[in-house]
Parts: sequence; C-alpha cells; structure tokens
Amino acid sequence: MKQDPFEIVLKQLEKAKKIIDLDQYCDSILSHPKSIIEVHIPFHLDDDSVRVCKGYRCLYNDARGPAKGGVRYHPDVTREEVIALAAWMTWKCAVVDVPFGGGKGGIVCNPKELSQHELERLTRGFIDLIAPVIGPGRDIPAPDVYTNPQVMSWIVDEYSKIKGEIVPAVVTGKPLELWGSQGRGAATGQGVVYTIIEALEYLGMDIKNATCAIQGYGNAGSTTAKLLYDLGAKIVAVSDSKGAIYEEEGFNPYEVEKFKQKTGSVVGCPRQGKIMDKISNEELLELKCDILVPAALEEVITKDNAHKIRAKIVAEAANGPTTPEADEVLYKNNVFLIPDILANAGGVVVSYFEWMQNLHAHYLDEETINERLKQKMVKAFKEVLGYSNKYKVHMRTAAYVLALERVVKAIKLRGWD
Repeated sequence: MKQDPFEIVLKQLEKAKKIIDLDQYCDSILSHPKSIIEVHIPFHLDDDSVRVCKGYRCLYNDARGPAKGGVRYHPDVTREEVIALAAWMTWKCAVVDVPFGGGKGGIVCNPKELSQHELERLTRGFIDLIAPVIGPGRDIPAPDVYTNPQVMSWIVDEYSKIKGEIVPAVVTGKPLELWGSQGRGAATGQGVVYTIIEALEYLGMDIKNATCAIQGYGNAGSTTAKLLYDLGAKIVAVSDSKGAIYEEEGFNPYEVEKFKQKTGSVVGCPRQGKIMDKISNEELLELKCDILVPAALEEVITKDNAHKIRAKIVAEAANGPTTPEADEVLYKNNVFLIPDILANAGGVVVSYFEWMQNLHAHYLDEETINERLKQKMVKAFKEVLGYSNKYKVHMRTAAYVLALERVVKAIKLRGWD
C-alpha cells in the first residue's frame, strides 16, 4: 500500500529542519499549503449529456515568487497528491534558484475516454472556475501528466477572454506558435542529463559506454535516453506501463521511440532482427548498471527493494520515486542519488525562461536557452553536493536544506514570521 504523498514530503523535510534549526513559526508555515481550492466542473460530452469532474488548484508557498506547477488530468488525482506535488514544486524552484513558489493542479478524469472537444470544454470550464487564483504574478500552471501544449493553448485563450486582453504569461509549456519557448519540450530530460554528467564527473566515471536503465518512456524518459545515447552511454533497458525491454549490449533509443509510436509500447521492439528480452518494471530497477533513471511512477524504490538496487547512480526524473526509508538504504549502500527536486528541475527552469520571455516580449534561441539551463542545473548540483559533503547527509536532505534556507530567508525578509 502506497504512503500518503504529503506524509512523504513531511518526512523528507525532517532532517533538513533539524540541520537549519527551523523555528516553530516557519515550520508551521512550511508544513501546510497556503491555499487549496476544490471545484466541480460541469461540461457537455459530444452526445450532449453532461458530466461533472472534480478539480483542484493548490498554492503551497509563494514567499519567493508566484506559484509554479503543472496541471494533471488523471483518474487517480487526489487532494493529498496535489498538495504534495505543490510542496515539491516549492522546494524544486528554491533548489535551482528561480523566483517562483510552488503550486499544482489536477482534474479527476480519464482523458483517454474523452474526445478532443470534450477535453477542451473541460479545460475551459476549469479555468473559468480557477481564474481568480491564477495569473502571471500569482500562480502559473504548466503541462503535467496527460496535459500538453494544446491544453495550455486553451488555458491561455480562456484566461485571456476572461481578462479582456492577451495574457501569454499565465501558463508555460505553450506551443512555439503561441508564445512558447525553445527547448521547453526537452527541458526536463536535458536537465536530468546535465546532473548525471556532473555526478559521473564527481564519481570519476566516464559517460562513454556507461550503462543506463530507464523506467518510463514518456517525454522525460525518452529524452534522457536519447541524450545519454548521443553522449556515448549504452542504453540497456527502458520500459513503459506494459513492461520493459533489456539488451546487455545496448540499443538505439531512437529506434525504440519509433517502435513505441507505431505500436503503443516498447515491448516487442526488435534489435538486429531479434526481439529484445522482455522483463518487468521491477526487474529493470534491479539491473546491474551505472545509471538508473526512474522516470515513471512514484514510490517504486522502497524499503522492500532498495537493497536490490545495483546502480551506481540513481537520477530521479520522476517525482517521488524513492521513499524516505529507501533513501537511507541507498545511502548506506553508496548509491549516489540525484533527488527529484534537483534532477528533474529542468522543466521549471525553462518554464521560468518562457515566463520571462512572455513578460518582456523578447524570445531567445534554443542554443541560448540550453546554455542558460546548463548553467542553472550545474550550479544547483554543485551547491547541493557542497551541502551533502558539509553536513554528511545524502543528496536529498542536502537539497532540502538548501531549499529551506532560501524559502525561510524570503519568509523572514517579507516579515511573515
């Protein structure tokens, strides 16, 4: 049985709170969301019947700037999950030092059962209800699970109608044709790779022929696989919800992506005329490899399997893939963990660049975006590593110490305490 995701957030904070000796008032602020609204969204289906879906938008903390965080469409969205994700966004933005707080949203629905027109009506209905609590200087949504640039286009259009003027900066992750940013689509995977390169260098390892297994082959997982492959790493396993494929000699992730687009899964993909071995997602996690990238679900590395992890580096492209109990096991076993609030922060960094470009109506080329992303990710990695060595704690606790210090400083400067 999975833990309450917000309970995991609070557990992850405990060590960091003790290290910085967090006072009781700031602790109370940071242990609760600032606000969360629940809405019920009626919308017409294509057969003219009416359905009502529940939606949420949480602003966890905005001490360092307007809240930032995605909107997910999924049947398993819960209030607790949205709060936990908004909290993680608070720490993530602080770790990479972008001037945002943390927010998150979600709608309880199965988008696979809805037509494009039904999704549009649902999205516009959601924005009509939450428009008073979002905006470029208040709370800025973005794509998340089962939402995409098209959904962001509907959001910016509906919000602009409500405000009576075009407001591109209300969301990020928009298409390039509608005020989006170069590099946004690959930003999360690109950020993961920048942190992996730094970890390899710190550990004295070479990326050439480093073996890598990736759980999850969505945007973050596939982008990470392709970028590592381009740098000379050997991709030995990838997976999706239907299972995993494994090839000890490695394979071309671009070919796997083409196969998945054609068939709907990585399972059954051939290499040199032979179908690659099928293994389970659980077996993938336990492969002997240099780099393991959990890029799919939360809580996949737990106290029950952490001792079986044989990777030298675990880079969390997904949010919350490792439980607090598993963190301790990995640390004792000398597995170098790059925590989610650092590893997968590339998306929010480039979202910050997009927001900034929207506000100033000045747009940057992809090379400039990637160079600025690299600077942010490398700086954050080195700062977290410095805290890890200073306090003799694993990288997750170090990241939380750094994030807490920055958020608490903002709280005190603003006089909230």
